[in-house]
Amino acid sequence: MHNNSSMRTPLGHVRGLGSARSGTGHFWLQRVTAVANVILAMAFVVIVLALVGKPYDAAMALLSHPVVALLMLLFVASGLIHMRLGMQTIIEDYVHGEGTKVLAVMGNTFFTVAVGAASVLAILKIAFGG
Repeated sequence: MHNNSSMRTPLGHVRGLGSARSGTGHFWLQRVTAVANVILAMAFVVIVLALVGKPYDAAMALLSHPVVALLMLLFVASGLIHMRLGMQTIIEDYVHGEGTKVLAVMGNTFFTVAVGAASVLAILKIAFGG
């Protein structure tokens, strides 16, 4: 018997298909990283403004401070997670071939990991004076 208050189509009801239940987590993570990005971007701007006109040694000293390095790592991580989720949504909405869609989502993930690894390496190298 089909429940008239259900949001499922009759075919979906017969097949027993429903939501993959991954959309809510994706939605909230996108919102949380957006809020984090606002806060971390403000910290980033303050740090950049503090570096304007400073000599190289002073800039490296500031960037190697543990709190500044941590803020930079959080900024990169939050920004990359947010970017990956946003691009994934765009790919899923606008790329229509299944094979192309899978390759694009994989490429998006690989790009995010590569940029993240390079950024973390650079920040840690500065932070630890290497």
